[in-house]
Formats: sequence, C-alpha cells, structure tokens
Amino acid sequence: MDFKLKRKSIKTPISGSLKETYPHDLQFYKVPPTCDINLQEFETLALERVTLLRTLATATTLKGLRLNSEEYTEYVLGELRTQGLKYYARLCEKSGCAETAADFEARRKDHIAHFILRLAYCRTEELRRWFVAREMELFKMRFAVMRGEAVDVFFKLNNLCYTNITDNEKNEIIHYLRECLPYQNIDNMKFYKVKFYEVLDLVKTRKVYLSGGYAYIPHRDFISVLSALYRTHLRQSLAIASQHLGEIEQDERLVSLLKGLHQSYSGNDYSETKSVVPIESLDSLSLKSFPLCMRQLHEQLRMAHHLKHGGRLQYGLFLKGIGVTLEDSLRFWRDEFTKIMELDKFEKQYAYNVRYNYGKEGSKRNYSPFTCLKIINTPVGPGDCHGCPYRHCDTSNLKNKLLGYGYDPQAVHEVVDLAKKGHYQIACSKYFDTVHNEDVGLGINHPNQYFEESQKIIKGGIKVEPKKEKVTIKKEEIDDLEGMDFDEPL
Repeated sequence: MDFKLKRKSIKTPISGSLKETYPHDLQFYKVPPTCDINLQEFETLALERVTLLRTLATATTLKGLRLNSEEYTEYVLGELRTQGLKYYARLCEKSGCAETAADFEARRKDHIAHFILRLAYCRTEELRRWFVAREMELFKMRFAVMRGEAVDVFFKLNNLCYTNITDNEKNEIIHYLRECLPYQNIDNMKFYKVKFYEVLDLVKTRKVYLSGGYAYIPHRDFISVLSALYRTHLRQSLAIASQHLGEIEQDERLVSLLKGLHQSYSGNDYSETKSVVPIESLDSLSLKSFPLCMRQLHEQLRMAHHLKHGGRLQYGLFLKGIGVTLEDSLRFWRDEFTKIMELDKFEKQYAYNVRYNYGKEGSKRNYSPFTCLKIINTPVGPGDCHGCPYRHCDTSNLKNKLLGYGYDPQAVHEVVDLAKKGHYQIACSKYFDTVHNEDVGLGINHPNQYFEESQKIIKGGIKVEPKKEKVTIKKEEIDDLEGMDFDEPL
C-alpha cells in the first residue's frame, strides 16, 4: 500500500529591516522608499500599479459596480489574479500584520510602486485628480477588509488618536444608534466618537448619531475620517513631488518612462496570433467585429480600392493581428489596388510595405498592431481615413454614419455625445454594446481586443449577464478616465 504525505504550508516569519519598515499591509505612504532597485524592476512595478488602478477604474465607472460591494470585490480580485498580480490581490483581500516573507514582499512592492506613480502623475492637474481618485478607491477597499487588532495597530502606527467607545458608553446611547442604523445588528459593532466636522459627508446623509458636537460612527464608516486625511496628504504630496521633478531629469530613461506611463499599454500586443482569418470573411466580420476605426478603413478600401499610407499601416497591422496571413494579406491588397492600377505598379510601390509589416523586409521586426491611444494621438490630414473616428470625424458625419448603419437613435446619440465631450474610448465601448445589443461595459484599449471580445460573444465564448448593481456615472468620473488605458484583459 502506498502512502503519500501531504506537505504542510509553512509561513516563515521575517525579522530585521523589512519587518521594521513594513509592519502593516495598509500604509499612508508618508516616508519615501530608500532602497535601491534596478531599472527593470522600476518599470515593472510602475506598470503593475497602473494596471491595478485601471482595474479599479473599470470596476466602478465602466462596470457600474458599487465600491466595496461583493460584486466589486470579486471582479477586482479576479482581474488581479488573471493578470498575475497576486501580491496585490493578497493586499486587497485582507489587511493585517502578518509576518511572512510573501507579506513583506507584497508591502515592499506596494510602497515603491506608489511613490513611482506619484512622480508620473504629479505633472498635471488632470493626472493628479485621476491618481487621487483611484488611490482613494484602493485605500477604502483595503481598509474595509481590515478587522480587529489590525485596525488598532494601524491607528497606533500612524499616530491616529481614535479609540472605540466602551461598552458602557455604547449601552447608554444604543437606542439612538439603532435609530440611525435601522435593520442592522449593532450589538457587535465597534463605534468611534469623533468631531462632527470630520465626517460631514455622513452628517449630511444622516447616517450617524450626533451629540455634544461629536458623531458616533461604526467601524465600517470610519473610512470617512481616514479618507479625508489621506486625500489631503496625497494632494499635498503630489504638489511637493511636482516641484522636485527637475531633480530626475538628468536620467533620460526615467524621464521617458514617467512621462509616458499614464498612456502605457500593458495588455496583449497582438503581435502573435494562433487563429487564421480568411480574407473572404472580412466583409462579414467588419459589420460586427471590427471597431469603427477599422470598419471605416475597410469600407473605404472596398469603395475606392486604395488607402493612403497611414490607413494602410493602421489597417494592415490590424489584419495581421486578427490572423490574416502574409500570403492572404498580399492577395487582399493586390486584388483591391489592381482594380485601379497595373499589377506591376502594385508590386513595385505597395507589396514591399505589406511584407514589411510582417517583418519580412527592412529591419525585419515583428510589428504590433496600433493601440487605441496610438490611433487617437496619430495626426490625420485632409483626405485621410485612418485615426480614431470619435476624435477625428466631424460629429454630424459620425452621427449620420452610425444612423446609416441602422443603429438605435438613442444609442447613437449617446455615442456621439461621448465623442463630442472627448471621451473617445468610452464612446467606443458604447458602440461595442450597441453593435452587439448587450450591456457589456467593456473597456476598449485596443482594436484587436475589440475584435477578440466580439468573437467571444458571437461564438458563445462568454456569457453576458445583466449588471446586478448600477450606479450613476458622474461627469467628473468620466473625465477622470479620459485618455487612460483601461487595460481589461480586458
């Protein structure tokens, strides 16, 4: 008979500098890191933090999930694990004072990455506003899962002079507390006594008991006090960071990375694909699975049998990314172009560029299809058909084009209105929902991502369920997302 011994997981405590520097999962980030890291880790931590914050933005604004609801938490943790950010999932799933090697390493990365993003997002008011909003969401999420002794330790570490009221104090006012929190079991709740002006948002919504200038708030709402402190600290820190940017401008590598971080794309680059898409299916695919930028290029090519260089580059790389082979791509472009020119002219002037896109000519690089941000920021001249239609098309022409496709006028109005306000990627997401007649709430970062997600729905690869909870999206929340890569693996 065979016996197999099950190995027990051993959580090894750590002592020394890491324990002293990172005693708790949750931080106010008051002291900058002083350790040395290489450039590769610097870039990796920065991109991972951006991915985390974009995941939070997608959950609240695009998915419409209420902050710290069960659906919100499940979505965020699931996305973090899917994208390989297990250490962030660990920090968001619980916040405490554990002393394992994994806990200390997660806190170290969290600490360093936060300060890197301060340097990247302190440059403009718009970037600062987005960064503060996302960091506040992260802070609230992590505090919400903190329990018991971990809360007291956090207060002590940050010199926060707040203690919960005694059982005797609680019993004296328990009648009033129940009136403020009806239908809730408050017997086991911790309550804190704070100055009423520290929780004006709770006072305004009448969620607390007031007496003698003090507000009595349950543990779950204490985040209102900490949020105000943390927000003030963050804004001041970003202002200070912007004043010291000149000190790092001597290192061109860091400057380049930090300046472009908020526009970075860390998802699939679609330079490799396992599927093969025959060119005979492009007409049918373009109707539903092509984003509008590629659909209009396809239609223009079919109509005029020619595209200018910018359009050929943008559309050609997109076709490569969805699975059109080099041989089929050459045949596709040749068949169209030779309707208005001689074969010899095509071979001499245009075939080279097609082979170049596939890495068969010139530097022989494996070129990737353009991301949404690259397309949005691409200069477009008179007579050009490439670029982003939500940015580069006249709004009346955009409206007429969408209505001409037969889409619902109300949905078209919403798409055009978003484009008019400069929310190009959100307009694309709304267009996706309109085309597929589903409320997906997808954050579009890449044209090939659009194609991939569309094919999943058409082929039944994913099940689209109605949102369980919806929130009203405020104008400033949409503004916060403008120009950002949502990075759904989305």
